Amino acid sequence: MSGDLGPEVVVRAAAATLRKYRNLDLILVGDQTELEVLAGRLVGDDPRLRIVHASEVVGMSEPPAESLRKKKDSSMRVAINQLKDGHADACVSAGNTGALMATAKFVLKMLPGIDRPAIIAELPAIGGSLHMLDLGANTQGTAEHLFQYAVMGSLVARDVARIDQPRVALLNIGAEDTKGHGMVKEAAAMLHDSTLNYVGFVEGNDLFSGKADVVVTDGFTGNVALKTMEGTVGLCAHYLKRGFTRNWRAKLQALLARPVLKRLATEMDSRNYNGATLVGLNGIVIKSHGGADAYAFQHAIDTAVVEVRNQLPQQIGLLLEKEAV
Repeated sequence: MSGDLGPEVVVRAAAATLRKYRNLDLILVGDQTELEVLAGRLVGDDPRLRIVHASEVVGMSEPPAESLRKKKDSSMRVAINQLKDGHADACVSAGNTGALMATAKFVLKMLPGIDRPAIIAELPAIGGSLHMLDLGANTQGTAEHLFQYAVMGSLVARDVARIDQPRVALLNIGAEDTKGHGMVKEAAAMLHDSTLNYVGFVEGNDLFSGKADVVVTDGFTGNVALKTMEGTVGLCAHYLKRGFTRNWRAKLQALLARPVLKRLATEMDSRNYNGATLVGLNGIVIKSHGGADAYAFQHAIDTAVVEVRNQLPQQIGLLLEKEAV
């Protein structure tokens, strides 16, 4: 019911998802009257779609603690309760990130051996894609937390990107072992002694180079890096548009370059990477971008389907047990 564009985006994504998967059931949580109208128009009569009523909505700028305490019948809380009670295998939301994280942690609890949840997302990179975490769940942490992020990130990359031995790196201010603060160096030592495919430090300019499949950092640094990436893409698009519309010669060159530009736009389309996982929880929760359209939201549902099929939380628990031995 929240998100920047409202429930119609979610219902359109649900309709497309039901056409894509024959053995999938979906639950829409929110205002029943509004959702029934949208579902009737966009989905039709499909027994695989069910609506569960929730009388409240968490606002996009609402403080997480306040929403957790005062809105126990919010669509977000009811949806996560569906997951806890076994009526659903995963929850996908475009709502308030902080509220989603706080509610999911309170209701579902953490996996044994995990201290804090983290936000992981797939990003485009040379030769494939990159999984990066934490992207903002925790602004501070310890070396142990970074190690836990590495374990979880490695499994997500394996299950989502189908990489047998994902290369794991730590984001640092230099590639040399002597660079960085104590927390990063301590985490590096722990990863060296683990069974993970640890490849060392990477700097910010190497994030998309293809040197690593998983990049681990604290939530403060990760969130700043992510927002910087988004801003850089927007800046490049601005310069391209300005350059190709400067005069009639530039417009002619744009026509000639149209196939290349179209392919570039497709490859760089952020909607193909929508759906960040809140890893470390005792359940699968996917955070869609608040401004996602139906195409992007459907991709977030696809991510949930993959993680359910691969039983991601269970796999994280097993790997943590192995590393503790």
